[in-house]
Amino acid sequence: MNTRTMVSAAVSACVVVAACACGPEKATEDAAAKPSQPPASTTSKEPSAFPSASAGTEKPSAAPTGNQPAPKTKERAIQRYEQYLHGLGREDIATVCEVAGPGAKKAEEQGFGPCTSTYVIVFQMISPEQKKALRTATVDPGRVVVRSPDRIEMPLEAVRSSATFTESDLGSYTLEYIKNDFYITDGQ
Repeated sequence: MNTRTMVSAAVSACVVVAACACGPEKATEDAAAKPSQPPASTTSKEPSAFPSASAGTEKPSAAPTGNQPAPKTKERAIQRYEQYLHGLGREDIATVCEVAGPGAKKAEEQGFGPCTSTYVIVFQMISPEQKKALRTATVDPGRVVVRSPDRIEMPLEAVRSSATFTESDLGSYTLEYIKNDFYITDGQ
């Protein structure tokens, strides 16, 4: 099996795993795991008389906060795909399986293993030079194809990195808006 087929299968398997892991139970677990944030009932409802030095100078994050949905935009889809690419480069199985969960689940249903074991194999198929390049890879927004607000395609040609990738190395992917964020659902 060539690298591209394995990556597509792994993506399919991982995308489903992430989608299943992002249900309401996951949000509760995530909230409980952050003890540094006080519960909403204990936070002050009045604004501080002394604004912080950085007030108004920081760019708001494009990442969703709490239970709020991520923006359903091309920019958010690009951000999620870049998270996936950087995760591949760092061999960050948690990030890769989170973003590619729904696609990975499809692959698992076709007989491939779970995302975490499948991507360990995929990591071994990526050269050290390509991994290094993926850590800082970006996506050219002009080459991204918006099929609908819920479906965005990331062609291989949109990936900008210091290494060369072919369809059999990386390929093109579809991201879909599922459960309030974009996830990789298919590789071509």
